[in-house]
Amino acid sequence: MPDLSSLIKAYDVRGVVPDDWDEPTARAIGAAFAEFVLADSRAATVVTAHDMRESSIPLSRAFAEGVIARGLDVVEAGLGSTDLLYFAAGSLDLPGAMFTASHNPAQYNGIKMCRAGAAPIGQDSGLVTIREWAERDSYERVPDRVGSVSQRDVLAEYAAHLRSLVDLSTVRPLKVVVDAGNGMGGHTVPVVLSGLPLDIVPLYFELDGSFPNHEANPLDPANLVDLQAAVREHGADIGLAFDGDADRVFVVDERGEPVSPSAITALVAVRELAKGRGTTIIHNLITSRAVPEIVREHGGQPVRTRVGHSFIKAEMARTDAIFGGEHSAHYYFRDFWRADTGMLAAMHVLAALGEQGRSLSELTAAYSRYAASGEINSTVTDAPARVAEVRGVFEEEGATVDELDGLTVELPDGAWFNLRASNTEPLLRLNVEAPDVARMTELRDRVLSTVRGGQEQT
Repeated sequence: MPDLSSLIKAYDVRGVVPDDWDEPTARAIGAAFAEFVLADSRAATVVTAHDMRESSIPLSRAFAEGVIARGLDVVEAGLGSTDLLYFAAGSLDLPGAMFTASHNPAQYNGIKMCRAGAAPIGQDSGLVTIREWAERDSYERVPDRVGSVSQRDVLAEYAAHLRSLVDLSTVRPLKVVVDAGNGMGGHTVPVVLSGLPLDIVPLYFELDGSFPNHEANPLDPANLVDLQAAVREHGADIGLAFDGDADRVFVVDERGEPVSPSAITALVAVRELAKGRGTTIIHNLITSRAVPEIVREHGGQPVRTRVGHSFIKAEMARTDAIFGGEHSAHYYFRDFWRADTGMLAAMHVLAALGEQGRSLSELTAAYSRYAASGEINSTVTDAPARVAEVRGVFEEEGATVDELDGLTVELPDGAWFNLRASNTEPLLRLNVEAPDVARMTELRDRVLSTVRGGQEQT
């Protein structure tokens, strides 16, 4: 058994196949997951789904073998996006496991696990136990049966549920370029958005886990270039880019310019607040300060939280929040079992655009108030020392400091930045926002000079 401490991370399982993990490892994790959900909730069945990577089917089948060996049954939803797995776990009220490495390169794979109802399982809520049991790979309990495996295609049900939440049937005709990046958006988009007044221009809908065109990581601007060019070429109203497992969506406007996830968070929050079924909106601490401002202006109650889906989902459950958004383009909906779904967020943006006559750039201008740096990574040898040095510099000047997640520093003029260490790499991640570009650039460069101390930037 390989060392699972580096494989099972804060939110999921993620590593290179077969170097970091393989089918026997997946089988052991499946057995541990079965024991965990049985002890946690007495669940007798687990639902699984997988993406298009070459290793996904063998790994998911090995995982199922581990589950049924411990006496639980498996329902295989088959090929799907991560939010399709969440739909299955929510609608069937079953614990679930999604086999995907999301936006990571082809040689990677992973597992995202959840409780029944799509409730998250993270490092502080079960992953450590699952890892310890998988490493031990032996159990005192003797199952009284071997479980069974069955198949259930839920794609049509998933599409119907999403379409019940956002009605696109009466929007004005829109030309929409969609870049699936050879990932799972190529499987789900044609079903969810078919028969609507949308002229879909597909880019890289062919499912191919080798990602022959570009990495399925739209957070990297290099992977948006093809979408931006296609939007301009086709005179499209909007462009959508999904990551590999299609749980995130990135938006570009009719000019081919990216729309920040913070602006999308604010736009969707306003739409959800307008339903009158709740007031709490979750946003992580790196989203623009425009988000809580706009939420309050529309009668909502913004709640600031740490970065990461398990924290946001837990806070949504605690506060009964109707919606949550992150700077990384994860969007969470109470109507979707508090899970993240790129498809539902995309449908909200399409509805907001199609229900009125303005262009997307005009529509979203109201939600983009400040200048942001985006996330900047720096390779450092002693991250805590660098963070402490930055904190000391700004505390001496009377800045407001908090440590909810990394170091957040707020300046009197409204500028702020967050500096966080990576969980998996020797990196510090910097996000800066200010009232204008000049001030943002000044603050960004000042913090980076302290963080890097003459080291090469990444």
